[in-house]
Amino acid sequence: MRLQGHRQTAMGLVGVSLHGDASNLFYNPAGLSLLKNKYSFMVGGSGIFNNTAFNLENSVYTAETDNKTGTPFFFYGATQINEKLGVGVGVYTPYGSSATWDDDWAGAHLIQNIAMKVFFIQPTVSYKINDLLSIGAGLVIATGSVELNRSVPYSSATTTGQVNMKGNSSTGYGFNAGIMLTPNEQWSIGIDYRSELTMTLEGGDATFTIPTTVTGLIPATNKFDAELPLPANLDLGVAYQASEKLLLSAEINYVFWGTYDSLKFEFEQKPELLNSSNPREYSDKMIFRVGGEYILNDLITLRAGAYYDPTPTNSDYFTPETPSLDTYGLSCGITIRPTEKLAIDISYLHLETQQSTKSYMDPDGTNFTGEYKTRTMIPGIGISYNF
Repeated sequence: MRLQGHRQTAMGLVGVSLHGDASNLFYNPAGLSLLKNKYSFMVGGSGIFNNTAFNLENSVYTAETDNKTGTPFFFYGATQINEKLGVGVGVYTPYGSSATWDDDWAGAHLIQNIAMKVFFIQPTVSYKINDLLSIGAGLVIATGSVELNRSVPYSSATTTGQVNMKGNSSTGYGFNAGIMLTPNEQWSIGIDYRSELTMTLEGGDATFTIPTTVTGLIPATNKFDAELPLPANLDLGVAYQASEKLLLSAEINYVFWGTYDSLKFEFEQKPELLNSSNPREYSDKMIFRVGGEYILNDLITLRAGAYYDPTPTNSDYFTPETPSLDTYGLSCGITIRPTEKLAIDISYLHLETQQSTKSYMDPDGTNFTGEYKTRTMIPGIGISYNF
């Protein structure tokens, strides 16, 4: 999710064609050579409050998640070396998810709970070739962690079979590169590409809670390897300064979700029994966004936006660990400037999904089907200082 700047979040998460501060580190590195001030520093975070409701097909059975609050954050610092060259560094969390279902819910064999965190560090450089064209690129250094629990088919009267899997990924590398076109003071056009990254987890810890009668078959402790691809993004946006006070922007994000074909776990002990390859078969998707901002006065700027994000999931391999559905987003926000250099940004993003019936076809042929609906509320606040 693109919660990497509260100005952008409040405008429907547009950002690739906007420029002027250090948030370009994430949205479009080319904008760093177009800073409005010599120095720009930004820090902020959001709270993600979401809930997914589930209704088992042909049944009165229902379940809901009890998810922990997500807390993505960002910190950027940037400066202009001269009138053409800008540099900066950012630390941010572009990926991360969690889902917490009851341990004994109907889909416990697929997931009971999962928490994934990914952290990016991005040193960046930008160069203004001329008044029309600026370019920029950054090296993305990524690390992360994951922990999940799910039930396993080894239980007794006193023991409910379960596995806990957790570990830290090795460092991954990618890049973020962009172009900014500014034909005049009214228009700006941005193109940005963030490369695919693969998070590789080696030697993770797997702990099985199982009856003592099967410990000879399934080791109580084990090691596992896994890989999770983070998709590339290609973004195209345009911004129009309609008047001195009103700015409008529209954007298309093409997300290369097709790289997420399967989720594989390979175990050190008993691989012939425990190794798994779980199909996902995601599809590439386009997200459409619009947003605007209005400068009410020197103290207050108002913003609003909207977008549509279609699910990349395969309806036959839909898992409750990542219940991604067709999503509509509405956002708003305000910036308060107590001084010329200091700004306080507040944003709110509300997400509603379409209620949809989805299935997961296990490799063994069993079918887990039900109706899902998710609601997400994301307030955020940040501070920027430019001088």
